[in-house]
Amino acid sequence: MPTKEKDREVTFEITEKIGVIGKNNSSGWKRELNLVSWNGNPAKYDIRDWDENHKLMSRGITLNKEEANVLCELLKEEKLS
Repeated sequence: MPTKEKDREVTFEITEKIGVIGKNNSSGWKRELNLVSWNGNPAKYDIRDWDENHKLMSRGITLNKEEANVLCELLKEEKLS
């Protein structure tokens, strides 16, 4: 019987902590940018909320190097103020 995607165990290793983007004051969780290896794959840039022990996490987004570079360029063009 095929394994359902939601039943699959997900493993991760934060290979580099890059920085905190923000903090949820009510939960104490922090939105972070890290390099994370998921299921033993090469690390990717990862943005998501983490608990203080990095055991629990929210859904997030992962970007390879090229996608991260495009995101940086788009944000520069936006001229955020």
